Amino acid sequence: MSTPSSVPSLSPLTPAAPSKLRAFSGVQPTGKLHLGNYLGAIKPWVQHQHARENVFCVVDLHALTIPEVVNPAQLRANCRGVVAAFLASGIDPAHSNIFIQSHIREHAELQWLLNCVTPLGWLDRMTQFKSKAEGRETVGAGLLNYPVLQAADILLYDTDVVPVGDDQKQHIELARDIAFRFNHLFGETLKAPALSVPLAGARVMGLDDPTVKMSKSIAEQRPNHAVGLDQDPAKARKVIMKAVTDTGCEYAPGLASPGVVNLMGILSAVTGESVDSIAERYAGRGYGYLKAEVADAVVAELTPVQAEYARLMNDHGYLDSILNTSTARVREIAEGVMRRVRGAIGVG
Repeated sequence: MSTPSSVPSLSPLTPAAPSKLRAFSGVQPTGKLHLGNYLGAIKPWVQHQHARENVFCVVDLHALTIPEVVNPAQLRANCRGVVAAFLASGIDPAHSNIFIQSHIREHAELQWLLNCVTPLGWLDRMTQFKSKAEGRETVGAGLLNYPVLQAADILLYDTDVVPVGDDQKQHIELARDIAFRFNHLFGETLKAPALSVPLAGARVMGLDDPTVKMSKSIAEQRPNHAVGLDQDPAKARKVIMKAVTDTGCEYAPGLASPGVVNLMGILSAVTGESVDSIAERYAGRGYGYLKAEVADAVVAELTPVQAEYARLMNDHGYLDSILNTSTARVREIAEGVMRRVRGAIGVG
């Protein structure tokens, strides 16, 4: 996809257009983006980006919750990589804002104020904290408090809707509860967002284990788990051809294993052909043919994205311009919300 050399002018985001809801989405710059991120989130965002006012945030502060694994230079590079991947995939900066969380200092300020009104018991109940803390010799306070930062991320932009999957619903419900508690204590100040069903996207499972969702953290440990968004086509093809299916060699309707269902889902998401149609075509045929078609389709889909990604990663001036423009736009919203919050709570 081609990208204009000049920075597009952004339509005003404050206040939200009456006909459009403002949606907030955050992406952690940990690990490399993969096919699951692309088909499950980024591609649907691109297809439906004009239906909402989009605030896309690269949440680098969230990546600090386990400081032992933080590589500062890699973190900065990953942030720019996420921005470049969004643009290369087709996110239009004339209609959507893409920025880095730490560039808006109000995120951290609002988190502290929300920490002061959030009961500890609410955080103790968060299931993701329990799972991430399990087995660790030491657990930082940031790991416990990061759902409050996530709430601050959302509430800072007068967000209308937050499109999330089942694994994040508890966190959005917490953000709503925090907003209600703050408003109860200090008057109507914060907009409580609504949960939104994510825009239709594929749920892509691990190629080496189709019973678990494709994951950046798992992919760092197991090279055959995922296809990286910037992976060499030959290596991507090899990973797909090694995908786990089952002990059989032919597809039979109604008897497909999770691995076969996953491959058909990927092919459907890339080509637009229905899973039922794909299944009908492969009745009685070997899995090798299915894997080859999936590999061809994935490589064809990602090749132009990868070319544009590589170009953007070498065009530092353009990336900086997009970030600077988007940051300036969302800062107006953040500053307005923080004026309300400070006034309500009596600081600043």
